[in-house]
Amino acid sequence: MSDTRFTMLGIGLVFAGFIILGIFGTAYFDATVEAQEFENCFEYFDDSPPVEVSCDVKLQNKVMFLGLVMALVGTGIVALVKGAKGKWDQDVKPEDMVGPSNPSSSDAD
Repeated sequence: MSDTRFTMLGIGLVFAGFIILGIFGTAYFDATVEAQEFENCFEYFDDSPPVEVSCDVKLQNKVMFLGLVMALVGTGIVALVKGAKGKWDQDVKPEDMVGPSNPSSSDAD
């Protein structure tokens, strides 16, 4: 895979991690406040009354969600570093060049 593709993949993964954190993260951060301030935790639904759940379960769900987001962002950072440190597409050996500027391509005609 070329270095440009690693850079693009890294940008996409970091962006996706922050978007997922921004969209779905508020439900998980509310669990921390609920567990610290109150002794009971509740699961809220749009069409039914709240159901009491264990605070440990809600905090485990939060840790798994943050682990997923950190994995996405971390993988994106690794891909960005690999793309930045690698040999770029412009570093092509003269014998591997293709096109009109390659002197060996006109000899084949």
